[in-house]
Amino acid sequence: MPVRVLVVDDSGFFRRRVTEMLKADPRLEVVGDAADGAQAVEKAAQLRPDVITMDIEMPVMDGITAVRRIMASHPRPILMFSSLTTDGAKATLDALDAGAVDYLPKRFEDISRDKDEARRQLCERVYSLGSRGRARSFSRPATSTATSPAPTATPRPRLGSALGGALGGTSVSPVATAATRPVVVPAARRGQLRLLAIGTSTGGPVALQEVLTRLPGNFPLPILLIQHMPGSFTPAFAQRLNQQCQIQVKEAADGDELRPGLALLAPGGKQMTLEQRGGRSVVRISESDPALNYKPSVDVTFSSIARIYPAHTLAVVLTGMGADGREGARLLKAGGSTIWAQDEATCVVYGMPAAVVDAGLTSMVLPLPEIGPAIVKQV
Repeated sequence: MPVRVLVVDDSGFFRRRVTEMLKADPRLEVVGDAADGAQAVEKAAQLRPDVITMDIEMPVMDGITAVRRIMASHPRPILMFSSLTTDGAKATLDALDAGAVDYLPKRFEDISRDKDEARRQLCERVYSLGSRGRARSFSRPATSTATSPAPTATPRPRLGSALGGALGGTSVSPVATAATRPVVVPAARRGQLRLLAIGTSTGGPVALQEVLTRLPGNFPLPILLIQHMPGSFTPAFAQRLNQQCQIQVKEAADGDELRPGLALLAPGGKQMTLEQRGGRSVVRISESDPALNYKPSVDVTFSSIARIYPAHTLAVVLTGMGADGREGARLLKAGGSTIWAQDEATCVVYGMPAAVVDAGLTSMVLPLPEIGPAIVKQV
């Protein structure tokens, strides 16, 4: 059965263009369209699509409000179309706060200059989100107030909890939930770690927030974050994480030194590697090889870490499409480092975690809400 799609945009031209691209894929069926957020809410209830594509700026009701209302009444995976600007980045992050699970550039030329490749990527993303959501029975997500940081003395609300609710179901993993059995961390590894590295893609902004807001302000390790994201988005994303977390988060700059409690986010469109300079561990930010598909690439960063901290890294692979991170994790594992992955039940797309799990590289496979607390126990 094809994945059923509702297309929402105030531009008739754009709706037709998206519809034509989606209809070219036999796995997809466009069941309707809407010209504003109010129509989107109504048609989401009537048509019950498997996935919704949503514009942000629309008359009558904007896309963010529409996302919030759909997720409160008839939850569905929602893919946002965003402009690659600073304002577009902030609005897209607001949409993710509201319950959307992913985004793509509204200018398809920003996806790829090859029209066929842009169409392929759009269809693949829509199919993955729609088939995943249909298999999981979306449920109403918890209300997120993550944009308003809570005092450090109390547990702060996390957007990740909304993701867990939206995905629905009970996680199945080698480690039970904290309410039933505590996560057991090998004592021999404690005190040996010198770095935490986290790689992710589709669904990653939500997942990273869920994990990082669980870490205390006195977290003893430096952190490297690799999220597939456009260059115009990473400054706003780093700033938002910094506001929400007790640790410090910043977009990485060339020469930044690793230090405990500081998370460095790889800039979009570039590559982040780790190197030693004058006895200091620093990051190098460089232009990407055009042949590489991912900019930043988890494999590139993980591989460089394997040269500097081969046996002293905890690497975590979160939700994402594809297999980026597998080969870098393989090098880390060979050097004696520890690899964890997010479990299938809580992933938006179980691609990157599946790649490291299927390769036999992971020592722990955890539901998203347990990863942050397990990291704290590990270190």
